[in-house]
Amino acid sequence: MMDNKMIVEGSLRNVEGGFAFLGRLPYYRGLGLSMIEDIQITVDGETIAREDVRFTVRGKTYTLDEMETVYDNRWNFGEKALISALKPGGLGAGGHEVTFAVRYRVSYLPFVPTTKDTKELALAA
Repeated sequence: MMDNKMIVEGSLRNVEGGFAFLGRLPYYRGLGLSMIEDIQITVDGETIAREDVRFTVRGKTYTLDEMETVYDNRWNFGEKALISALKPGGLGAGGHEVTFAVRYRVSYLPFVPTTKDTKELALAA
């Protein structure tokens, strides 16, 4: 439903210790952070380890393990979160194929959805 809007085009950049891009939640209602079970990032065929993924919303940064117990913060519909990956040296200049997948828990669904988006992004200047 919202999978093709997950990765914000033009947002890929190098940051201290790695790279980052903006991402949107692929669910129409927003969710508490504890309901985000996993975020997976793959760049140019290389999957980033779970422990190297960081999630930032409204100025607060979390590891994925920390998000499991965050009950007082949410990722709202349409809100852009900063999705970061620890990768020494970041990414090289030019285009990169980025895949962003989110697995989340919704109480009334009998399954755990995983939604993903893949885009070719150029490293922003």
